[in-house]
Amino acid sequence: MTPSYFRPSVDAMTGYTPGEQPKPGTKIIKLNTNENPYPPSPKAMEVLRTLDSEWLRRYPNPYADDFRHSVSQVFDIPHDWIIVGNGSDEILNVVIRACTEEKNKIVYPTPTYVLYRTLAEIQPTQVLEVPYNDDFSLPIAALVKAQGAVTFIASPNSPSGHVVPIHDLRQLATQLSGVLLIDEAYVDFAADSALQLVREFPNVMVLRTLSKGYSLAGLRLGFGIANPQLLSGLFKVKDSYNIDAIACAVGTVAMLDQEYKNECAQKVKNSRVKLTKSLAELGFQVWDSQANFVLVKPQPTNAETLYLGLKEKGILVRYFKQPGLADKLRITVGTDEQNQLLLMTLASLMQG
Repeated sequence: MTPSYFRPSVDAMTGYTPGEQPKPGTKIIKLNTNENPYPPSPKAMEVLRTLDSEWLRRYPNPYADDFRHSVSQVFDIPHDWIIVGNGSDEILNVVIRACTEEKNKIVYPTPTYVLYRTLAEIQPTQVLEVPYNDDFSLPIAALVKAQGAVTFIASPNSPSGHVVPIHDLRQLATQLSGVLLIDEAYVDFAADSALQLVREFPNVMVLRTLSKGYSLAGLRLGFGIANPQLLSGLFKVKDSYNIDAIACAVGTVAMLDQEYKNECAQKVKNSRVKLTKSLAELGFQVWDSQANFVLVKPQPTNAETLYLGLKEKGILVRYFKQPGLADKLRITVGTDEQNQLLLMTLASLMQG
């Protein structure tokens, strides 16, 4: 028997399974990983066309200061309240490394972003998953009772698309002794944000990404906003030069082009309304969403059968074969043209 080279916790974990990523140029309608269907800011693309080779020869700024200052300008937050990551996933990992150990735990309501569990399993810490209530209201009492070293709340949540009311988050922050990390990856498609809570509570961090609203999933750039006292420990454990110079330069310009980002986000929101109505007319149960996707339950057709049928027709959606989700699909909002092809194909498959 070949010996293992890994820690027992690594041997035991299954690892994160990303959504399927076909090769660029593949003729497929990709509605499975919540990318923005519109291109990035033209101003950001111009940065790539005028790239100075000196940016590549030298190490980048270790704190991505140009990008931090752009975030500071847009959100009226001091730049030293901002930490930048190689995607928001890196910041999740940094928080877990800095704040947890074997004797404490990471807590979050489920169903939610499955990477939380994967990142927690890498570290020597415990995980407590608290089921959402049937109406996706936040189980505040159970989360408070758990008193996690870190409590993750995704809002808007994936895969449900619901937003946690700010008064619930405020109540939770008031009663938690550990870090409350509010993951707002999809906030650009929502009506509200919890950003104000970072000024009220020293244990609250709000996490953002450029992957969704800014159409820069391939760039891998995210940021967290929190009191500098909380960030001080995170800076100790982040990689020394974690943000490359190109990502910093492109992200800085994209962040400042709020007008373009907001225009694209509004188009997605308009399409979401139409898609939700059309799916309901096809007989799907559709949950209200404030993200760039919708969670649906086909009735009476089997969800996995529809997922496989769509894939065979060149349309990818997300299917989670796990308790509570095995009868549902998560569908990214595409362009109106993509959504129409999706609806036509769904109607055909259900009739067949």
